[in-house]
Amino acid sequence: MRTYKDLKTDLHIHSISSGHAYSSIAEIVDGAKSKGLKTIAITDHGPAMPGGAHLYHFNNLRVVDSNQDGLRVLKGVEANIIDAEGTLDIPDYTQEKLDLVLAAFHVRCGYEDYGAHVNTQTLIKALQNNRVHVIAHPGNPLFKLNYEKIAKVAKEMNILIEFNNGSYLKGTSRSGGEELDLEMALACRKYGTNVVITSDSHIASDIGNFEKAWDLVNKAGLSGEQILNLDNDRLLEFLKNR
Repeated sequence: MRTYKDLKTDLHIHSISSGHAYSSIAEIVDGAKSKGLKTIAITDHGPAMPGGAHLYHFNNLRVVDSNQDGLRVLKGVEANIIDAEGTLDIPDYTQEKLDLVLAAFHVRCGYEDYGAHVNTQTLIKALQNNRVHVIAHPGNPLFKLNYEKIAKVAKEMNILIEFNNGSYLKGTSRSGGEELDLEMALACRKYGTNVVITSDSHIASDIGNFEKAWDLVNKAGLSGEQILNLDNDRLLEFLKNR
């Protein structure tokens, strides 16, 4: 029987460049190796986040070695949705340089909560108008969504839904979102939408911590085939072809 320890890819990790995280890229690499991971993604917060990384940070990620002693390091971003048109705080020319774009709602980043209907339409615009690979923490109770609609659109557009272990840790700003994430997971099961399970690590010791998110996804009855980071090669092929 598979467990969360079979997940060998962590696609949501923050370095000190995010402003409220505490590990360097070198420390993150060492932490990932110690957990036996095969692939990680550095996904610092975009510049609209207070204290977030400057645009220069993302444009210069080319200097980071993509293969570090057998560990694949993807260059990415957790981009902020900054207005009702679904604009991201990372321009197209920068998105094109990155291996991975996560899109998410965050408070104090330009877009504020307008209710589930408007939030859903805004997120769909963000998916249509940008190079998004993953919808990050859609079960955020501060930005509720129509989860059935998002699961259906993500399936049609071949975009992944994230289930984020950091959302279930004590003190998180997304506290209380487990029921919403379960609703999201059930919608993903209904439409066959592919998902990833991530740590949302803000310190190296949290990399590869997937247990709570794994339990939620399994509670919803998603198949192993839908959890894309159970198969590292399949996940990398997905990212290459998106």
